[in-house]
Amino acid sequence: MSDALHTPVCDVLGCTYPVVLAGMGGVARSELVAAVTKAGGFGFLGMVREPPALIEAEVARVREVTGRPFGVNIIPAATDSSLLDAEITTCLALSVSAMTLFWDVQPAVVRRLKDAGVIVVYQIGSLDDAKRAEDAGTDILIAQGREAGGHVRGNEPRNRLVTDVVAAVSLPVLAAGGIVSGRDLAEALSLGAQGVVVGTAFMATHEAFAHDYHKQRLIEARDGDTLLTTDFHINWPEGAMVRVLNNSVTRGLRGDPKSGSREAIGDEEGRTIYLFSTDSPLRSMTGDFEAMALYAGEGVGRLQSIVSAEERMRSIVDEATAILTAGSGPER
Repeated sequence: MSDALHTPVCDVLGCTYPVVLAGMGGVARSELVAAVTKAGGFGFLGMVREPPALIEAEVARVREVTGRPFGVNIIPAATDSSLLDAEITTCLALSVSAMTLFWDVQPAVVRRLKDAGVIVVYQIGSLDDAKRAEDAGTDILIAQGREAGGHVRGNEPRNRLVTDVVAAVSLPVLAAGGIVSGRDLAEALSLGAQGVVVGTAFMATHEAFAHDYHKQRLIEARDGDTLLTTDFHINWPEGAMVRVLNNSVTRGLRGDPKSGSREAIGDEEGRTIYLFSTDSPLRSMTGDFEAMALYAGEGVGRLQSIVSAEERMRSIVDEATAILTAGSGPER
């Protein structure tokens, strides 16, 4: 392991490199989490609104492959209260070492997890939310810039938010939003972050649970092909922005997203997928994938191929190590 990449957050999480797999709902399943974790990073299972039985099964599958620590991602604001309680109860019973929370800061959830000895990681999009999360007892913050794919909490560019949050809190900060390379990691470290959270780049891997259609769209994308929109809103709080690839929905060809009507466009093992839903195409789905939420961060234009998660991790680590050991620093 290169000392150039070792930061205190590695000791907190129990990983070799400060590269964290985003807990992408549906996409970050056991195969991807295990692969990233075995490669030296830290993986979060994306278990947003998932039943306890699936959480139990996915945690067991990761543990069959690796004894390294990993975590679970849930989103209280987008989850029915009874299901949320069941999710948390399950994670505590399984002795999950770390959990990621997102969207509005909910101190009661943080307290429950902390009282059980869980490492709490909160993804925030503003300085105010960073301070709220710190006051609530959070252990690690993820500063998510507007460049991020999927749901985006704030409006600040990543580097500005990271700089402001690092200066204002005493917690370890991870940078998120459009990060796909070792140069991005080196840049984040130069700004005071202790690591990065990577989503889109790990979605474009063999192990990701995303459907092949979505993966192919990622590697075909060019700079400028993503946008922020509220068109995909079913299952989430009102007005939540998402960054997606342009498609028929974002071009206004599928009707008014706010009309209130429900049109079925897909199926996931008996669960109907509706037009304008926040569901993205998964291996387990059938349907009109082009009209689904094709999440992607701004860094997607720099992804050229679908590779293994280990290869993606290795490329990030090797490039960052070369930059930092050379002392050249990231280009600005």
